[in-house]
Amino acid sequence: MTKRRKVLGALLLVPAAALAHHGWSEYDSTKLLKLSGKIVEYGYEHPHGHVRLATPGKTWLCVLAPPSRMENRGLAKDLLTPGGEATVEGYANRDKPEEMRAERITVGGKTVELR
Repeated sequence: MTKRRKVLGALLLVPAAALAHHGWSEYDSTKLLKLSGKIVEYGYEHPHGHVRLATPGKTWLCVLAPPSRMENRGLAKDLLTPGGEATVEGYANRDKPEEMRAERITVGGKTVELR
């Protein structure tokens, strides 16, 4: 493959990556939520990690930061253990009532700022 084709191929992937990443305007930043519960599931992948947090009456999908940021700020993958307790603070999605964008998470006695 020529260098030119490689460059063109890489440029074609940029719009696809941009579409995969969502904007934060879909979250209501006027109302901070603080939820505590058990981690049911977690993901530590790009573009953002996540935890499913079972709270009384509802299970939330909490969108976390990218894995590199979580690692750099001290939120190692092994802290997100299913069955473990966590508190997540963030903003609810305007259109998906079970989803929130996490600003910070407290797990294992450690609070990590995600944004």
